[in-house]
Amino acid sequence: MRIGLTGTVSCGKTTLVKALMDLPEFSEYEFATERSKYLRDQGIALNTDSTLKGQIVFAAERSVELMKEKMVTDRTIYDVCSFTMSANSIDWNVKEKFVDLMMRIRNDYDVIFYVSPEGVDIEDNGVRTTDSEYRDKIDYTIKEMLKEYPPKRLVEIKGTTDERIQTIKETLFA
Repeated sequence: MRIGLTGTVSCGKTTLVKALMDLPEFSEYEFATERSKYLRDQGIALNTDSTLKGQIVFAAERSVELMKEKMVTDRTIYDVCSFTMSANSIDWNVKEKFVDLMMRIRNDYDVIFYVSPEGVDIEDNGVRTTDSEYRDKIDYTIKEMLKEYPPKRLVEIKGTTDERIQTIKETLFA
């Protein structure tokens, strides 16, 4: 099963994936968590400075994850497309073509968990933006993408990490 967590910056996706790593139900899964610092150090612009080349790198990472049989990732093509659509440096026509291409593989995810930022403070990890307006913009864009390009299975999760884990377990193993 390929499981993707999607959501805006600093909503707890990476924290949640790291917590799932310790659960016996996920012992046979591979996990992918954010590599923002590594990518930034490679010269790839992140957040509001995103470029087409950077988004292609992120899209390639998501595509590789979808080649795995049992995967849990804290980023999905919905995240990549939302950052692409929000990038000032990318031409509108290119954005539309990029999204159209990426959405052709959305059904490779068996389930997408939308991670709500509700009740989660923005954490400054020194890499991602702490701009709350940008965070809201990405969240809005992700939700619109999920409506326009619905995944096979979509589940919204919110609350504490433990509550989110419970929802994931009930969804996957009930």
